[in-house]
Amino acid sequence: MNLTKMKKNSRNWRGITIICVVLMMVLVLVFEIKYSMERLNPRHAHGKTSEAWVTKTQMDQSELYTTKQMPTPSMAPKFTCDRSHYSYDICTVHVSTVLDTTTSTFFIQRPTTGSLDPGNNNPTVIKIRPYPRKFESFVMSNIKELTIKSTEPIPSCHVTHKHPALVFSAGGYTGNFFHDFNDGFIPLYITLNSMFQNQDDARNVVLVISKARDWWVKKYANLLGQFSNHPIIDLDNENNTTHCFPFATIGLVSHGFMTINPQLMPKSKSLQNFHALLSKAYGPIISNIQPQNAIRPRLVLVNRSIEHGRSLLNLEEVKLAITKQGFDVIVFEPKASTPLSEAFERISSSHVMVGVHGAALTHSLFLRPGSVFIQVVPLGAESVADLCFGNPARGMGLEYLEYRVRGEESSLIEKYGKEDMVIKDPVGFLSGKTWSKSTMDIYLKEQNVRLNLVRFRKYLKIAYMKARKLVNERGY
Repeated sequence: MNLTKMKKNSRNWRGITIICVVLMMVLVLVFEIKYSMERLNPRHAHGKTSEAWVTKTQMDQSELYTTKQMPTPSMAPKFTCDRSHYSYDICTVHVSTVLDTTTSTFFIQRPTTGSLDPGNNNPTVIKIRPYPRKFESFVMSNIKELTIKSTEPIPSCHVTHKHPALVFSAGGYTGNFFHDFNDGFIPLYITLNSMFQNQDDARNVVLVISKARDWWVKKYANLLGQFSNHPIIDLDNENNTTHCFPFATIGLVSHGFMTINPQLMPKSKSLQNFHALLSKAYGPIISNIQPQNAIRPRLVLVNRSIEHGRSLLNLEEVKLAITKQGFDVIVFEPKASTPLSEAFERISSSHVMVGVHGAALTHSLFLRPGSVFIQVVPLGAESVADLCFGNPARGMGLEYLEYRVRGEESSLIEKYGKEDMVIKDPVGFLSGKTWSKSTMDIYLKEQNVRLNLVRFRKYLKIAYMKARKLVNERGY
């Protein structure tokens, strides 16, 4: 009996010993995993995140840094480029860099060990044209090309900046009011708000601009001041100067024609947020221009000169119809020299804006959300009108109406006749054709419009009802 009992106790002890050994192995394995993770964690050093890692996290959130898996610090790339988009390329230098303005080159110190391009001992060179119309080769060929180069030695610094650089071109179509915003300020807003969720951080970026001509800087000085607290670096007039930055982004992000997609933006920012930025630059919102009768809603009628096409041939009759509907009407014919503060005051203080399709309708960005916007669409401009101003109006929270010109209202009928495809079926006429200079000349330059007042009054009646509601709700 004793022998049997001893054997049973021996087996029990062996079982307990095996269990203890397994538990010890598990504890050791857990400790090793935890320790390895802490060594790889960038917060492990000094208990805080390094600037380089913060930058990468921000780039991941803004989709400017395309690597999905966070690399270890030793493997982190010095710069990344995203060329996957239809309208733009964008590159980000994630480390300290030197800009040589003479050659438009960003230099990066080449590592003493390893390489940005494994197996290649030559300097790494990347080129980019920072203008968001990549789909138009003719325009892009005139945009200054910038270079990112990893080499050693790198130039010394003449000017050292504590804040990062954002580089873009104000060339291309700049000078056309629509393109100033479509290719410039809206992409600039998107890019800065994607890079930095904190507005103070965004305004500490140094803007490095190619083709920053004096007239452009002067015209948009107030707006540029909302984007950056620092003086602009004019890339074309800084010869023999080098600037050092902690990191840099070259290029602008575009979401499409005159639009901001909230789903792609931190905090779901939209064109309404962009309007708020414009208000800061050009406010106050309420005009000092008092209407003749404080009860009557205000309508601003945007007119084009006859030599530029798409002019209202019966302007006086249209004005009379607007007045009889119950509006105070302000005719607005913007010129290149028109101060933006004056334009903003006139537009933002109005309840309704009416105008024939054209670059001047970019002023619809100045309308307060909830205001009414009637776009008069000439023959042949249906798709481009909605793309350029219809979609943005809806994104702005405007009450958007579209008055489509019929054949008998177009001056083209005098040249082509009512049975010509140009008049009878503009969509069919344009089918298979590119939006070329010849088609643009027909529908955008040769064409003027004479509104059918019976039809137009129906739109005015709808606009008036909406405007009256605005006056009642806002008290002005």
